[in-house]
Amino acid sequence: MANWRYEGLDRSGANASGSVAAPDRGTAMRLVLSRGLTPLRLESDEPDAPGPARLAAEGAPRPTGGGMPAWLTGAGGRPSMSKADLANLIRELATAVEAGLPLMQALRTVRRQASGKAQPVILDALIEKVEAGLPLHEAMKAYGAPFDDMTIGMARAADASGRMPEVMHQLADLLDRAVELRRELVGATIYPMIVAALIFASVVLLVTVILPQLMAPIAGQPGMVLPLPTRILLAFAGFMGTWWLLVLLAMGGAFIMARRWIAVPHNKFRCDGLLLRMPLLGPLLRDVAVARFTRTLGTLCSAGLPILQALRITRDTLGNAVLTRAVDEVQEKVTTGQALAEPLERCGFFPPLLIQIVNIGERSGRLESMLLHAATAFDRQVNSSIKIFTKALPPVLLVFMAIIAGFVLAAILLPLLQMQSALGG
Repeated sequence: MANWRYEGLDRSGANASGSVAAPDRGTAMRLVLSRGLTPLRLESDEPDAPGPARLAAEGAPRPTGGGMPAWLTGAGGRPSMSKADLANLIRELATAVEAGLPLMQALRTVRRQASGKAQPVILDALIEKVEAGLPLHEAMKAYGAPFDDMTIGMARAADASGRMPEVMHQLADLLDRAVELRRELVGATIYPMIVAALIFASVVLLVTVILPQLMAPIAGQPGMVLPLPTRILLAFAGFMGTWWLLVLLAMGGAFIMARRWIAVPHNKFRCDGLLLRMPLLGPLLRDVAVARFTRTLGTLCSAGLPILQALRITRDTLGNAVLTRAVDEVQEKVTTGQALAEPLERCGFFPPLLIQIVNIGERSGRLESMLLHAATAFDRQVNSSIKIFTKALPPVLLVFMAIIAGFVLAAILLPLLQMQSALGG
């Protein structure tokens, strides 16, 4: 049983100090809270018990990013983390605050059980900023990635509304849904991509290795003129055999140039518009964006953020320049005093069901709850679109493979038939 010394504030705001006997820090914290005090500092007389100074110093050093992989570092080389890890971190912090711990103590508690290389460094940076007097959302903003605008906005709403546990749980749910949706999309495209890779590999092997060996004896026959498909494939095989390294370098250069070209806002807008018009991919991307827009906006509004600020944060989560510009136009109309439903309908990218729900929600004063209910329906629509995409894409790839295989087969059989006809004549 250790003796824990505390400093805090009573209900009137006056300073209070004392000590309690408890086997661990959690029990000591509950005893202090049961006395009606808000603890500011809690230390044990035993040297082995981790006090605030030890908690801030143990583990990884202050954010430097040294030894971290490039993909785990954010701005300035500081460690970052994935959305899944961020969701777990936010949920642990929300649970600690919900249990009655003050924010600083909750951060220290989560820091004590932090794992990996990035999480301890990030939590140390947040603890340092909050100890200096910054609110949590400003500490997140000062650190940078992985804390994006949505996370910072929700943390700001949590500070302003006084509903820290509830809002942080909502943020964790939102991040979890984003991770789940990404995993669903990746899982939906794995099989079609494997089929496409196998098609490409088999065609390259057939054209560059097998076809030249089959056609070499036929091409050497006197007076033999190979058909056009055969000449095309043989020319392609000869070119690849001679210049394959140059072709690889050209493909790498073209990829880099394409990424730089798409990085230009005007070009990205055109590409995103083209993606939305594609037969199978367009409806899927639109459904995903609508579901993300609905859930994010509903969560931000339920956290107490004003509608304009919620729209500004939501626009950055859509991942499509065309839809982002549409939300910007909606935001401009709302700024002038219009209701949200009318500009949403005019932009033409959002389904009638969402427009109707927004209209009813604004009239009834229950916009945030209706948006969250609608998000569940749109999530089901996304799942349906993913199933349609995964079932329709493999037959499309098979048709494409059949066309290529037919061309290659014609390039092989036509010379054989031509030679057989010549021998028969």
